[in-house]
Amino acid sequence: MRLHMMLFAGLLAGISLFAQTQGPANNNQAAVVAFARKVAVEALNFHQGNVASFTRTRAEFTPEGWQDYAEHMKGFLDANGAPTFSSSFVASSSATVVDKNDGSVHLRIPGTLKQTQNQSSTTYRAVLDVEAGGKPAKIRHMETMTCPSKSAACR
Repeated sequence: MRLHMMLFAGLLAGISLFAQTQGPANNNQAAVVAFARKVAVEALNFHQGNVASFTRTRAEFTPEGWQDYAEHMKGFLDANGAPTFSSSFVASSSATVVDKNDGSVHLRIPGTLKQTQNQSSTTYRAVLDVEAGGKPAKIRHMETMTCPSKSAACR
């Protein structure tokens, strides 16, 4: 009986130690994923002619990440930096972690992207490709990809 108690105590100690070494990393990854999902979706919800609606998430990006994102918008911003169209992104499911390394998480967020300019609008199935990490967490890269109707990437 005493041997069983000692083995049980050792097992509990091992589980506790494992949980302590695994928990924070998993909790951190979950926090980065939640942060990245929230910021990426917010970044794609802006209004035509409204600079503030476009730049409100800028502080949540690394300088290089924002520059990369703004580069994709080149040609769609007016002289004041305001978008020449409105954008609305609604996620259709949870983010999927594609890769993780060294405190960085690469994820994809499927959803519906609607872009409106004046009276015209177009709706796409799309996926946000996002890389985030660091302390505090920042978006390092974000790209929007539209999907063909049968693409599994947008599900």
